[in-house]
Amino acid sequence: MSNFFLFMQQELLLTAIIFILLFMKLSTIEWKTKNVLLVVNILLTINLVAGIFIKGNGSLFGDMFQQTELLRLEKNILNLGTLLISLQSYNWLLKHKHATEFYLLMLSTLLGMFFMLSSSNLLMFYVGLELASIPLAALANFDLDKRRSSEAAMKYIMSSAFASGLLLFGISMMYGVTGTVSFAELQTAASDQPLFLFSFILILAGFGFKISAVPFHLWTADVYEGSPIAVTSYLSVISKGSMIFAMTTVLFTVFGQLIFHWYNIIAVLAVLSMIVGNLFAIRQQNVKRFLAFSSISQVGFILIGVTGANAIGQSSVIYFVLIYIFSNLAAFGVLSLVSSEKGKETIDDFKGFYKTNPLLTWVLAIALFSLAGIPPTAGFFGKFFLILAGAGKNNYPLITIAALNMVVSLYYYLRIIKAMFMDANETPIEKVEMTWAPKLSMAICVAGIVITGIASGAYEYIYSLVK
Repeated sequence: MSNFFLFMQQELLLTAIIFILLFMKLSTIEWKTKNVLLVVNILLTINLVAGIFIKGNGSLFGDMFQQTELLRLEKNILNLGTLLISLQSYNWLLKHKHATEFYLLMLSTLLGMFFMLSSSNLLMFYVGLELASIPLAALANFDLDKRRSSEAAMKYIMSSAFASGLLLFGISMMYGVTGTVSFAELQTAASDQPLFLFSFILILAGFGFKISAVPFHLWTADVYEGSPIAVTSYLSVISKGSMIFAMTTVLFTVFGQLIFHWYNIIAVLAVLSMIVGNLFAIRQQNVKRFLAFSSISQVGFILIGVTGANAIGQSSVIYFVLIYIFSNLAAFGVLSLVSSEKGKETIDDFKGFYKTNPLLTWVLAIALFSLAGIPPTAGFFGKFFLILAGAGKNNYPLITIAALNMVVSLYYYLRIIKAMFMDANETPIEKVEMTWAPKLSMAICVAGIVITGIASGAYEYIYSLVK
């Protein structure tokens, strides 16, 4: 019993927070939204601190659930991102009458992601995936009075259902071929048998939908634009980050011996994602759609790290996801404030932004510099390690395409920076007032962008856990 509480402490803490919020919602006492937000942020901070300092490794439920130092780190990265999103959403949720329900849904998806990451069995993996996916459709529809929010939820649930169907079909066929759904047994049962390879491709396609890799990306921009910004942030970094963590684990450990089959597939997905993401990002005017195609391009770079298929590759992927959380949430933090206070979401709206909001302008500029991979921000080092991992396979055409796409991405990231600092605007966005929570969130994000880039300890620590 002591092992149960120790190995599952992150999942149990999340479950406890969900029940606390449920009791607060159902109690006869009417909690003010401000107090609910304060309680939730305190509980999420306790959850993050406990995940860092309370340690225990082992397996439960007949080896269906496992906990390791690396998995704990991945969960803590997701916990940190969730806390940052919660802080950034403070102003928006203060005006929303369903703040408690928002957290109930969001933390339920996070709990599903934790079970998905710790699973060592395909069925448990699928159950965790569904728990992580279904509440996200309700979150996408959280702006109940906006038609585009309902449209985003419908597109997400249809795309997610199709992806889950492919994944489950692949799992069922794989069980039919091998007679097992255990990761450990699948490692030895993996073969070149056509039906096994077909089932593996279906599972890989399911992952492609979840991480928005081209050509499985068509739902992304519409869902990002229609969802509330807090939900868009969550989809962009937490949902996508958890699926990337899970995909690297499955590919490297379960199907590692099939690398000569999936290497070329991943390389093609990487090239398509970088090129299509960049080309469509150039054309966008809505900042949320812009960041959607930017995230598709970033997935392409992540997949280059996946092609490394070794400790350096996995370390670079985890390190980049950490950097991506800081960078993307810094950008979304500024957009969230501007959207909730002023209702502005297009690139033209940000013309002359520096004149009235110099602090927010610098936060957004640093975030965009990091996403573009400009030194000395952390994004440069993140992309450098990803390309280094991909170069280990001597696939120089792939590395060349990645380098060229980094140059292309500079154009559309610098376009926003030019609009904020250099373009004239007779009616720039008025000064945006910030409460303590968004200020704290953006300070953490900027510090993370700078520190994780300059200090090498983060990557070295991740590498020590992977190798």
